[in-house]
Amino acid sequence: MMNGPLKLVLIFGTIVGGAGWILTAPSTVESDMLATVSADVERGKTVFYASGCASCHATPDSQDDAKLRLGGGHAFKTDFGTFYAPNISSDVTAGIGAWTDEDLANALIHGTSPEKRHYYPAFPYTTYAQMTLEDVASLRSFLSTLPAVATPNTPHDVRFPFNIRRILGGWKLMFTRKGWVLDGDLTEQQIEGRYLVEALGHCAECHTPRNALGGMKRGSWLAGGPNPDGKGTIPDLTPAGLDWSEGDIAEYLKSGFTPEYDTAGGQMVDVIENTSQLSDAERAAIAAYLKALPVQ
Repeated sequence: MMNGPLKLVLIFGTIVGGAGWILTAPSTVESDMLATVSADVERGKTVFYASGCASCHATPDSQDDAKLRLGGGHAFKTDFGTFYAPNISSDVTAGIGAWTDEDLANALIHGTSPEKRHYYPAFPYTTYAQMTLEDVASLRSFLSTLPAVATPNTPHDVRFPFNIRRILGGWKLMFTRKGWVLDGDLTEQQIEGRYLVEALGHCAECHTPRNALGGMKRGSWLAGGPNPDGKGTIPDLTPAGLDWSEGDIAEYLKSGFTPEYDTAGGQMVDVIENTSQLSDAERAAIAAYLKALPVQ
């Protein structure tokens, strides 16, 4: 027969385990939140390029128009394992052609799959969480115009215990934060730039250092750090590390040329391919946001 102290321990353990199970459950948007949202394909195209979708989800080494074939397969090696970008083409079986606006909103804003499972944060939903529902719907509308690709997804190769997706609910509780990093008395241009950088462009995913569990150190926002692939460092984008003028930054985002007439290299080549598709006003807004960051 179970003694009193052991019984209390089991009861307490059951309560704690049940609470943990509830707290780590995948979150979703409320269905009625999308009922009055209108999609705009042209806006979706802007969101597509500002968010850099093709940089991760196009077939590796594809060029020009082939980058709109979003069959996935790009490998991301990390300390936790290797993640493979999934197929997000309009294919209804291999891709996301059968997804609804709600499915995409759950993925982008909450990191939750249509099957109600947590996505790994190699997919930058911690940044996309700031997206408006209008932009989510517009992005899905644009994605539906792109070619269907039948390439099946490559399973992630993640080591234990990180392959237990439920623990990602705890990770989200610790490291998913709502609200803007740069706040206060901002101009309309800086506010637009903030949205492009903090919500769509996910610049911080590379340019902000991370802790041992992969969470971004928001106190060192965009201050650079070690390159996740182990090769070199990611540069500091705050005024302490980037002394370019707003015009210099905007031009770099358009042409890839630095003030010293050097050119973008490495992963920034993909970034420039995306930002070059934005308007001059949008690139200027990004520059205004970066120059408004506090010196760290």
